Amino acid sequence: MDEKKKVGSGCEHRTTIRSLTEQRNLINRLSRIEGQVRGIKRMVENDAYCPDILIQVSAVNAALNSFNKVLLSEHLRTCVTEDILMGNEETIDELVVVLQKLMK
Repeated sequence: MDEKKKVGSGCEHRTTIRSLTEQRNLINRLSRIEGQVRGIKRMVENDAYCPDILIQVSAVNAALNSFNKVLLSEHLRTCVTEDILMGNEETIDELVVVLQKLMK
């Protein structure tokens, strides 16, 4: 069930109204990432071998990149598309700035 929390545009006033399904999926991803970071902390506390820790850090980075891809994709399909259709091309400039930050 993909219900909307509110009716209308999902990207007003610099907030995004997400469906319950989308919100749940994003939170689940973040919860898994949070668990991975706690695991890395335990590894450091337990004096784990550095390469083992580095591999886990790489896994967290990959998970965060995956999260970003999902969130960016949804942003493009909703907020950016809606703004362009409404003639608000400033959204493109904002998107360029965000992409530049993501690609550092």
